Amino acid sequence: MLRWIRRATLGAVAVLSFLVLATSAGWLVTDGPLAGRQEVASGPASLPIGGPFSLTDHRGRAVTERDFRGRPMAVFFGFTHCPDVCPTTLGEMTALIEALGPDADRLHWLFVSVDWERDTPEALAGYLEAFDARIVGLSGSEPQVAEAARSFRVYYRRVPLEGGGYTMDHSASVFLIDGAGRFAGTIDNKESEEVAVQKLGMLVAR
Repeated sequence: MLRWIRRATLGAVAVLSFLVLATSAGWLVTDGPLAGRQEVASGPASLPIGGPFSLTDHRGRAVTERDFRGRPMAVFFGFTHCPDVCPTTLGEMTALIEALGPDADRLHWLFVSVDWERDTPEALAGYLEAFDARIVGLSGSEPQVAEAARSFRVYYRRVPLEGGGYTMDHSASVFLIDGAGRFAGTIDNKESEEVAVQKLGMLVAR
């Protein structure tokens, strides 16, 4: 009996530890029909997050991660047909740019589309007109999107809808990358503007 209690206690501790790690690391999908499902969205700073990618910006220019080195990055993955989380996050990003004042120009602000079929550079350019002009839209082919998502440990999945359409399920954190391309943390979509501004201020000061 004592041995069984010991095993049960250890099991409970292991489950609790996993939940704490999952919450702090951002491993919960918060957008789309699979909201709440545990998938990799980001991880602790020891993980290699923010590696190579090759995409096209919303002005039609081919870019890689090397084009953004030297300045920190705030990177959000989403898609233009997103009904809620993406426009909300980009609106909050616009508010953060305003709140940072001149320091906002010391960061790259990136919106990476996971919808390789619909989000052409032209579609991204039109969509981003509603937000701060410093936000750069990035898109690419299916393999290019997959490479970028792997580099940032982002979860996404194409989900068919009735009638032949589809939506994209995806993780919803904003990734913070320092000027040398190293992962520096995330901004969760439930964090206050005050906390987010503090994180961005520390990122710029690094």
